[in-house]
Amino acid sequence: MRDNLIKLNIGEVKEIKLKDYSTYKVGGDSLMIFVNSVKSLIKLLKYLNVNSIKYKVIGNASNLIFSDSGYDGVLINLNNIKSFKKYSNYFTVFSGYNLSKFSMEVSNMGYTGMEFSVGIPGQIGGSIFMNAGCYGSSISNVLYKVKVLTEDYKIKTLYNKDLKFGYRDSIFKHSNLICLSATFKLDVGNINEIKSKIEEYRLKRFNSQPLEFPNAGSVFKNPEGLYAGKLIEDLGLKGKNVGGAYISEKHANFIVNKNNASSKDIVNLISMIKKEVKKKYNIELKCEQEIVE
Repeated sequence: MRDNLIKLNIGEVKEIKLKDYSTYKVGGDSLMIFVNSVKSLIKLLKYLNVNSIKYKVIGNASNLIFSDSGYDGVLINLNNIKSFKKYSNYFTVFSGYNLSKFSMEVSNMGYTGMEFSVGIPGQIGGSIFMNAGCYGSSISNVLYKVKVLTEDYKIKTLYNKDLKFGYRDSIFKHSNLICLSATFKLDVGNINEIKSKIEEYRLKRFNSQPLEFPNAGSVFKNPEGLYAGKLIEDLGLKGKNVGGAYISEKHANFIVNKNNASSKDIVNLISMIKKEVKKKYNIELKCEQEIVE
């Protein structure tokens, strides 16, 4: 299959170890294609669909749990499709652009609204997919419109109201639409206040998140009116482990790869947490992270 994909001349085709692309540092082997344009992406998707080859579009993989046995299809990486254009107070970026980098760049220009996302790992596309957010803000608060690729390979513009945003949710989670680019509408702010807010959030992250270990951010969505981390902490589960995967001592809604964890270790630890929370509180925790196998 690799040779046939190379012949398509659509970008770099690599046999990779998923743990090298996972923020959890887990996962087996896979084929990954770094497409070099939207035209190449469409050509690739047509080939894969005609040949019934399994595929998944990914960005920074900062919210994914790759299987130890690898991925038996093709991973499509959009990180080479990236550009950044400014029109007045509208900013258009391709989905492969790094979210934290974009947020810092517009903040340094004196535009406000993206401060919360400085430090969030991930690309623009993945952040929109899950409506990433923290500190009371989310992507849906500042996104104006997106360009998407439909199942029949048409490029279409969708506006914020069309995207069915919810808490860590969007239309992309429930369809085969692929986000190609996004346009954000931002307001001019006070540069000193913007920098102060970014520093405040940076310190909060440093003090509350286990950034020193491989992880994929918050594991569970917060149940309505509650905090998943507090429920887990109150059960005395901080520091508990399955193999090399540990519930963080710093923040109970984080799982960290502390000792060469496997994907199976992480998945089993997630199952254990869900079981204990259900048993004690009769609450079904919902996972933010996606298992890819």
